[in-house]
Amino acid sequence: MALVQAENLTKIYGKGETAITALDHVSLSVEAGEFVAVMGPSGCGKSTLLHLLGGLDRPSEGRVVIDGSSLADLSDDALTKLRRRKIGFVFQFFNLLPVLSALENAALPLTLDGVADGAAKARAGDWLVRVDLGSRLGSRPDQLSGGQQQRVAIARALVAQPSLILADEPTGNLDSRASDEIAGLLRQVADEWGRAVVMVTHDAHVAEYADRKVVLHDGMIVEDNHRDKVG
Repeated sequence: MALVQAENLTKIYGKGETAITALDHVSLSVEAGEFVAVMGPSGCGKSTLLHLLGGLDRPSEGRVVIDGSSLADLSDDALTKLRRRKIGFVFQFFNLLPVLSALENAALPLTLDGVADGAAKARAGDWLVRVDLGSRLGSRPDQLSGGQQQRVAIARALVAQPSLILADEPTGNLDSRASDEIAGLLRQVADEWGRAVVMVTHDAHVAEYADRKVVLHDGMIVEDNHRDKVG
């Protein structure tokens, strides 16, 4: 069974004549260790799809199953726990807390989940070493470059050992060199650490790092193909 199974996902905002269909019966499956790039013009439903896959929003129709759990069947508390433990989120603007160090930011999901401070920081430190930030554990976000901040965000997304990483324009705020580095790191997340990665991007070059490219248009999938990996 696929790690992620989305079936006939439909999301409609509003009612009657003013209703807008953001997603129109989209079905998508993602395997463990697979890296999928989602592309398409602005307003095509990319972010809506990501939000539904991550349980941040509920579909008007259809369902999402993550690692055997149907999100629609979960209570709000159970859904929160699933998001915290099974899904890691990476955003365009990093969303790091400015008063916390890289280590404290990366440890935050574990701290919020009740893990003891020492254990949380030990695991966060391990992930920061893996993303090549072992020398910057004590640095605050304003002391790091954009690419380094995104590495902290990726370590934070991985620290709870989730099976799925959802990345919304993770290179959109970076220069071309840092974008390549982050795309390569997400490739590593899939290849070496076995996580499924679903990444929304406008950047065709960044999408080349993925195993598969899914193109949305007017809320529907119009292309879904496997690609040769870079490197």
